[in-house]
Amino acid sequence: MKVLVINGSPKGKQSVTLQTVLYFEKLFADDEFEFLHVGKKIRKYQKDFSKVFEKVEKADLILFSYPVYTFLAPSQLHRFIELCKINGVDFSGKYAAQISTSKHFYDVTANKYIEDNCGDLGLKYIGVLSADMDDLLSKKGQREATDFWKYVRFCFENDIYEKAVKLPARPTKPYEKQFKTIISKTDRKTVAIVTDCKNDPNLKNMIDDFVAIFPFKTKVINLAEFNFHGGCLGCFSCAATGHCIWKDGFEDLLRNEIQSCDATIYAFTIKDHSLGPVFKMYNDRQFCNGHRTVTVGAPVGYIINGDLDAEPNLRMVLEGRKSVGENPLAYLAYDPDNMAKEIQILSKKMAFLLDQEIVPTKDFYGVGGMKIFRDLIYVMQGLMKADHEFYKEKGIYDFPQKEVGRILLMKMVGGLMTIPGAAKEAKKMMGEAMVMPYKKIIDSLDKKDED
Repeated sequence: MKVLVINGSPKGKQSVTLQTVLYFEKLFADDEFEFLHVGKKIRKYQKDFSKVFEKVEKADLILFSYPVYTFLAPSQLHRFIELCKINGVDFSGKYAAQISTSKHFYDVTANKYIEDNCGDLGLKYIGVLSADMDDLLSKKGQREATDFWKYVRFCFENDIYEKAVKLPARPTKPYEKQFKTIISKTDRKTVAIVTDCKNDPNLKNMIDDFVAIFPFKTKVINLAEFNFHGGCLGCFSCAATGHCIWKDGFEDLLRNEIQSCDATIYAFTIKDHSLGPVFKMYNDRQFCNGHRTVTVGAPVGYIINGDLDAEPNLRMVLEGRKSVGENPLAYLAYDPDNMAKEIQILSKKMAFLLDQEIVPTKDFYGVGGMKIFRDLIYVMQGLMKADHEFYKEKGIYDFPQKEVGRILLMKMVGGLMTIPGAAKEAKKMMGEAMVMPYKKIIDSLDKKDED
């Protein structure tokens, strides 16, 4: 089997993910491996795509290898996939698989993003090895990796692959401006509208309409006009120094122009099952904040040119981001059939959240994500010093093993539940004890009414 490895890591040959591929290369001598280090050399491929055509033509299977960056693959790999589509690379009849490494923070959304794009490219998708960064260092991880490649080879030899599922999207309709600017606006609050709008009249008209009717001050920041020197390199320089290695002014833009605002609206056109490579570069570069949720409580909203109903994975990314960041979600405005009404709803809900300062509730997306970060930062506190101090200050180190009193109480209750004569009474007492604190809160409302 001739394998073309698309190495999406900006670290190139120093990629941790790539080591698993090199492990396969040693272990399965019958397979031939070719490499395209697109993460490190994306600028080269932007200028000359000829080698991609040559290597794809020779390959039987395309293996995507990458680290998970902020819910998805790195921006460099996003750009490469976009270039494949622009240049019309012919992948027909070829198979595909992927390897990702992470600490399992939203690896599912990253893996699904690659799978969806394999479907677009006409690849016969086999599956994914979603590994912890340290897995290959253990016998268990080596066995899992070996089993995965045996499975890939089996599927290739027997022409077995996953059925590509693509939900039909409602066609995008031309959007003309609908609203005139309201006469009075207040500058008590400021909302940043972050977009990558470039030669996109539909999206521009949507943004203009939101600005026209929104009662608070707005500031439009167009990422397409910002001179990014490059995407996140995964170099961890910012973890030690607090500053990004790129000196292009991004930190100032992020902290002083965007995060200083009271809320954020993200306006984009759906591209390749994501916000597109420019927005992905913006999201990856926010790693200069480390793993710190610095905008807790600041509402977010979305103006989306495209049918989000046909992109369940992208919806999960957007909802996951707001949950991990503890940001109230104002609205996802995207319905192609009713976009003017959608923009009105977004404006009203965002204004309400800013006026009331609503505290967001936590859900599985946010709680689960932050527990992964909690454990990661605690172990890596020597390197990620700013993250460690932030987590201590915000009480994020909520390790359950420290709740000694509760653990002892549960042991006592568990012991009583095993005694036949005491089990019935213990169940009754446990039920009453569980609701007692809540009854006190509810009863206290009566006292307030009396006062």
